[in-house]
Amino acid sequence: MDAQLPPLTVFILPGGGAPAAALHMSRAVCRRSERCVVPLVEAGDCPAEVGVYLNRLSDYFFVAARYAAASAGHAEERRGDDKAGPATGQV
Repeated sequence: MDAQLPPLTVFILPGGGAPAAALHMSRAVCRRSERCVVPLVEAGDCPAEVGVYLNRLSDYFFVAARYAAASAGHAEERRGDDKAGPATGQV
């Protein structure tokens, strides 16, 4: 999926239709879970691999959301460069 998307050089805002929005929400929940696991890992109550897994899972949700938005023909709303605004990312 990632190879079929334009490279990211700036921050993008979540969006891109209902499927992409659901994937962005999944990523947010995953990131929250990851933050909750960090103290458990530091205390030795949880294997470090759990944190690594949640981190990779949130990355997957991000790429999947970008892919879903691009597949549906939605433009990414980019922030952080001189040309801030919609940028198409056709797949």
